[in-house]
Amino acid sequence: MDELLLLNRWVHIGAGFVGFFMAPAALAVRKGGSAHRLWGRIFFWAMVIAGTTAIFSASVKGLTFLLLTGIFSLYLAWFGYRSLYHKHMGQGQQASVYDWIGVGLGLVVFGGTIVYGVLTRNVISLVFGSIGANFAVQQLRAFRRSSPWPTGQWLHNHISGFVGAYIAAVSAFSATSLTFIPWPWNFLWPTLVMVPPLVWVQRRYKAKFSHGQRPEEVVEVRLQKQVPA
Repeated sequence: MDELLLLNRWVHIGAGFVGFFMAPAALAVRKGGSAHRLWGRIFFWAMVIAGTTAIFSASVKGLTFLLLTGIFSLYLAWFGYRSLYHKHMGQGQQASVYDWIGVGLGLVVFGGTIVYGVLTRNVISLVFGSIGANFAVQQLRAFRRSSPWPTGQWLHNHISGFVGAYIAAVSAFSATSLTFIPWPWNFLWPTLVMVPPLVWVQRRYKAKFSHGQRPEEVVEVRLQKQVPA
């Protein structure tokens, strides 16, 4: 088991290292372009591997908080990825079974994270559990909506999911490795640093959409095939 944990640790470190640089690379190039899709795809799979290995290690070692953090990061990465398949929601397109399963699991996990935070008086778990639950509830309501989604909603979801996954991954790294930063600031500083630019970008896109611009006029849009329900 020790050798397996050691291998798992190095795979986790390698995936995290790749993801750490791929997210800024995807943000630095034209959104929706070939380079953006390539770097974004690498980032997504890096997060899948990093999150999965983190969950395995935390489960074996009984580290509940890091287990929940790994699940949180995975969920947001999935949320951002799946949004690319939601460009026509409310216009004849319906959520697939994968979407419903993902949202259902998210509600269960984040509800559990909130309960864990209450029982252990862990403020960080309460904050991240509430954020995750809010994501899941909003998505559940969106899937139940029969009318068209607001213009560019899928783009907002894509940005929020991937940036959120990046913030969660950096937060977990900081909490476990940057021990010179006192708790809870070693876990919170990525949120404090990265959320304001995220909010600014989201508002910038919303302003463009409110003035009649379409997503394809703002970013390079590539229609994804709908995953069968």
